[in-house]
Amino acid sequence: MVHGRHVSSRNDAPSGVKAVLGPTNTGKTHLAIERLCAHSSGAIGFPLRLLAREVYDRVCKIKGERNVALITGEERIEPKDARYLLCTVEAMPVTERSLAFVAIDEAQLGADRERGHVFTDRLLHARGREETMILGSSTLEPMVKALVPGVEVITRPRFSTLSHAGARKLSRIPPRSAIVAFSAEQVYTIAEMLRRFRGGAAVVMGALSPQTRNAQVELYQSGEVDYLVATDAIGMGLNLDVEHVAFAGLSKFDGQRHRRLTTSEMAQIAGRAGRHQKDGTFGTLTGSGGHDSEFEPDEVYAIEEHRFPPLTKLFWREPDPRFDSVATLIADLETPPHRDGLVLAPEAIDLAVLKRLADENQVADSVRGHAMVRRFWEVCRLPDFRQQGVETHSRFVARLWQDLRHGELGADYMAQQIARLDITGGDIDTLQGRIAAIRSWAYIAQRPDWVLAREEMAARARAVEARLSDALHGKLTERFINRRTAVLMKKLGPDAGLLSVRLEDEEVLVEGEHIGSLHGFAFQVDPAARLSDRKLLLAAAERHLPALLQSRAAALTAAIHEGVAPLTLENGKLSWEGEKIATLSAGRSLLAPLLVPDRVLDTIPAPARKELVAALEAWLEAALEPLAPLRKLDEASRAEDAGPELRALLITLVDRGGMIPREGSGVDRVDKARRTMLARLGVRVGALDLFVPAMLRPGPIALWRQLAGVAGISHAGNPPDPAMPPAMDSTKRHNTPGYRDLGKQLVRLDMAEKLLREAHEARSGASGNANNNNNGNRGSSRSFSLDPARAVSMGLTTASYARLLRIGGFQALVPRPLAEGTYGPPAPVRWRWRPPRREAEEIRPAPQRSDGAFAALGELLGAGRGR
Repeated sequence: MVHGRHVSSRNDAPSGVKAVLGPTNTGKTHLAIERLCAHSSGAIGFPLRLLAREVYDRVCKIKGERNVALITGEERIEPKDARYLLCTVEAMPVTERSLAFVAIDEAQLGADRERGHVFTDRLLHARGREETMILGSSTLEPMVKALVPGVEVITRPRFSTLSHAGARKLSRIPPRSAIVAFSAEQVYTIAEMLRRFRGGAAVVMGALSPQTRNAQVELYQSGEVDYLVATDAIGMGLNLDVEHVAFAGLSKFDGQRHRRLTTSEMAQIAGRAGRHQKDGTFGTLTGSGGHDSEFEPDEVYAIEEHRFPPLTKLFWREPDPRFDSVATLIADLETPPHRDGLVLAPEAIDLAVLKRLADENQVADSVRGHAMVRRFWEVCRLPDFRQQGVETHSRFVARLWQDLRHGELGADYMAQQIARLDITGGDIDTLQGRIAAIRSWAYIAQRPDWVLAREEMAARARAVEARLSDALHGKLTERFINRRTAVLMKKLGPDAGLLSVRLEDEEVLVEGEHIGSLHGFAFQVDPAARLSDRKLLLAAAERHLPALLQSRAAALTAAIHEGVAPLTLENGKLSWEGEKIATLSAGRSLLAPLLVPDRVLDTIPAPARKELVAALEAWLEAALEPLAPLRKLDEASRAEDAGPELRALLITLVDRGGMIPREGSGVDRVDKARRTMLARLGVRVGALDLFVPAMLRPGPIALWRQLAGVAGISHAGNPPDPAMPPAMDSTKRHNTPGYRDLGKQLVRLDMAEKLLREAHEARSGASGNANNNNNGNRGSSRSFSLDPARAVSMGLTTASYARLLRIGGFQALVPRPLAEGTYGPPAPVRWRWRPPRREAEEIRPAPQRSDGAFAALGELLGAGRGR
């Protein structure tokens, strides 16, 4: 390659390059800080933002804030005259500045799969004008000698000894210990157990923000708790007063596979024990499971004697690729090094995102020219703080690029994105997710040419991160610290009845411990409760729950009597606050269902339960009041003077919700006196249907459908439209109670009766006029015209109106077409009454026409109206 910073471009190291190597607790970082402050200017690159911030605070006390800068991806504090820079390795200057002193911390991370190429580049090219210091593990020594000719290697011994203490139970772990796990779930489990056994534990994980991590560490350092539970994030950058490190496991998932820790990784973590001149111990946790939970003898020897296999390669990637095109950029980044000891770095997430987006035409087409390719690469290098993988992260980057390709992000847009995350509620995982998200926006806000009002937006992002960090620290403290361990400690064995149990909203608390929830009258055990605690906690809950339930039942009974109880009846189930408390079952009739209390009410003391059930029955009776018209029919069907024909008709009406077709109903067999009784009961006998007008509403129909379902009646039809319009499309609400089917449309029964009554009135008027003009002719043979205006206003098509008239016994007289050569509007459609013959007191259905015939008739009817 003939471009960029070659891997061999600076083979001759300037004088003053030192490699200070050794295990943990050798004072390497402290030495680097001393050398930095001894020079007129300088910079140190750290692997973690947390470390950079910690050293920044220390140097500020020595040199003053005006002279010290903090430069990380998410936070930049850069006074105008700053001469001392504390940076993350990615953010540290390499060739842009001329500084007297430069140091790289934890340089052995050049062997890391994701970030190793960055550390390797700094090791090769970051140099101080007067002095350069490379800090790291002794395993780095052969690589430093091979890659930095003339380097002075200084090996520092550990200040204290580290010895193996074997395996111990968690209850036997001594105070001032750190327990290291390799998953968030395992961290939480161990912290919960320590809360029970020892009163609490601080929690440290890589997903925590630096502020939250520092706050948790302070709980431990101050002595408020004697235990720290952490992931392997503890292995780097945290200087703690730890006397013993216990491994909950010796394997982890490294992003690609589940593997056993290397001896160097074990030593990095175990080395947290024993600080300064105080010796430390390390061991494993018994009962943590797994076949790899014990140290091998050769691993113990290597850790105690600090003897580890040297590194034989470091990862490298072209630091100055060409930006002629995206393809050229990818090719440069995938070009292997031409130097012994260096190997091409595995595909990091920034390169994976670049390659993925390069395959998307919409994104790739927008990247043209040297400047745009460079900018696109900068966007792709946005760190995946959310740790969601290439797929999800690339989508976020793609959306960001669509805005940044046109210029800078507006202040309003940035403020909106930051404000969306400014929510301090939620559990631990939710808050961690928000912190990861705000770190992304903090990184974006720090870029000099990405955001308008950069300083203001960066300050807002930092403020939100601080608030979220405080909230997360509070959640961790609340969950793992300051709990009343007497509730959970088995050795005390207290009488459960002596424990304090109270109800807060729906949470049942035993001595402040959340053990479950009370939804309605159903108690649900907290699924997170440990098996070893459940018996004690449930015993206390069961002893006190009857009193809580009695109080809750009394409150619900009073609310029912006052008419303010939030009860619901749906699908035959009576619910309170979303929880079922009773069901309906078939009673002596459809309108008299039985109320069956749910088993959850059995735990309520008998007197309170009896009062509550009586109140529920009263509520149900009031809730069924809209069915009073049907109840009148039901009572009349039992009257002695009803007669068999009327009794059968009334029973059918009740079973079918107060609406049945006239055809086949038997109403024509009912005598005149009993028809009068039918009218007094509120039943309207129409030309096509019998119906109770009061039932043609969604509320009564919905109640009847529920009772019909309870009684096992299968012809209740579909739920009605809440608006119950006069007419509607039959495809949406097929087989809906209260409507007559007209093919493509449905018409409400009372509206159908109104239209047919108007048609009969028009027929009577036409017959009267015909009789006056031509005595002797039968009025039924006279034709008449009808105006479809009312039907159209109801929402019926003229074709549906014509079908209704046909079903009602009216016959259309279609006018003859105009003679050839004659012009003008068509003659209107005329109608005549042709009632179907009745046989055996039943109406024989009229012959049906096809939908096409009715559509044509509807067109003529509409045309006639237009004339």
